[in-house]
Amino acid sequence: MKCPFAHPPLVLDPTGRARDAETAELIARGPVAPADVLGVRAWAVSDPDLLESLLKDPRIAKNAPQHWPDYQAVTAGWPLALWVAARNMSTTDAEHHRRLRRLVSGALTTRRVAAMTGRVEEMTAGLLDRIAAAGADGTPVDLRQQLARALPILVVSDLLGLPEELREDFGRYVEGVFDTTLTPERAQANNVALYTVIAALVAGKRERPGDDMTSLLISARDTEGDGGALTEDELLDTVMLVVAAGYETTVNLIDNTVALLLAHPDQLDLVRAGKADWDDAVEESLRLESPLAHLPMRYALADIELPGGVTVHQGEPVLASYAAAGRHPSRYGDGGAEFDVTREAKDHLAFGHGPHFCLGAPLARLEARTALRGLFERFPRLALVPGTELEPVESLISNGHRTLPVLLDGGEPGR
Repeated sequence: MKCPFAHPPLVLDPTGRARDAETAELIARGPVAPADVLGVRAWAVSDPDLLESLLKDPRIAKNAPQHWPDYQAVTAGWPLALWVAARNMSTTDAEHHRRLRRLVSGALTTRRVAAMTGRVEEMTAGLLDRIAAAGADGTPVDLRQQLARALPILVVSDLLGLPEELREDFGRYVEGVFDTTLTPERAQANNVALYTVIAALVAGKRERPGDDMTSLLISARDTEGDGGALTEDELLDTVMLVVAAGYETTVNLIDNTVALLLAHPDQLDLVRAGKADWDDAVEESLRLESPLAHLPMRYALADIELPGGVTVHQGEPVLASYAAAGRHPSRYGDGGAEFDVTREAKDHLAFGHGPHFCLGAPLARLEARTALRGLFERFPRLALVPGTELEPVESLISNGHRTLPVLLDGGEPGR
C-alpha cells in the first residue's frame, strides 16, 4: 500500500482538527505533494489549475480494481474501502461512467431543479417554524441538526422516495461513511447497515414504485435490454452515491455558510445591504470551506510529469485536495484564506471539474440559498452562542461542524 515517494508524506488528521494547518502545509509544499490517507500513500494536488487539468486528464482514471495495483490489499482493511470499491458513476470511467451518469442526470436537470424551488421553500419554512418553537425561550438551537442536516435529508427523501421511517438511519449511516476515525471493523459494520437500509428502500420500491429516482433506476435495471441498463450492485451503489453526495455535502455547505456569516457580521451586512446576495455567500463559502476537503481517489494510467519535478507513476493514487485548492494564492492571492462575499474570482472546484463534475450542484445551491435567505430573514438577531468554539466533524474528507449552536434572539439590534 506504499508508493515510492521521494519525500515523507503529510499525514492527514482523521479527526479534521488540523484542517487549516494541513491546508496551509499542502500549499507550502507545492502544487502536488505526497500525503498519507489513513495509511495509504497518495499524491495530494492542491494547485487549482493543476487539479482542474488532472480532473479532466484521460491519463487519470477512477476505476480502482482495474488501475490501482494495491486495490486488493487496501480494500481488505482500509476504513475508506467503500470509497473505491462501490460501483457507481463516481468510481467508473469512460462508457460505464457515461451510462450510469445518464441514468441519474435526467432527474437533476436545471429545469427539474428549478421546478423543485417551491417544495424546497416549503420544507425550509416548516423547519424554521420548528426552530422558532425550539428557541423561543432563549434555549440554544443546534442549526446543524435542525436545519443544515434536516433540509437535505428531506430533499433527498423526496428525490429518492425514501419513506420517513428510513430517513434517520440513512442520515446516520451516511455520516458514518465520512467518519475517518472509525476502525476498519466499525466502518465495515456501518457500510453493511447502510446497504441494509438501501436494500429495504429498493425492495419497497419494487413492490410499490413511485415518481422518484429509485423507481426509475429499478425500472432501468429490471426492464431495459438484456440484463438491464445497470447491474443490481450498480443500482444499490448508485442509490448510495445519490444519498451520500446529496446529503453530507449539502449539510456542510449550509452549516459552513451560516457559521461564516455569523462569524463575519460585516459580510452579512453586505448581503443585507444588497452589495452582495445569498448566491455570493454560497459561492464564497464553497471556495473557502469546501464541503469535501479531500476526495479519494484517482489513479495514473501512465507516468505523468508534473510541476516541481514530480512524477506520478503508473498505478499511483491521486488525491483531489479541494480545501487547499480553494484557498490557493495562485488563484486567490494573499487573501485566499479570508471570507469575502464581494470577491470577484468566484470560481472554485468544490463540486469537482470535468466528466465527474457533481450532478447535484444546482440542487445543493438551491437548498443553501433557500435556507440562508429564510433563516436570516426569519431571525435577524441570530447569533452564535457566546464562547462557542465550533468543533469539526471527525473526518479528513467531510468539512463541517459537529454542532452549530445559536441563539435566535442573541445578536445586536438589526442583526
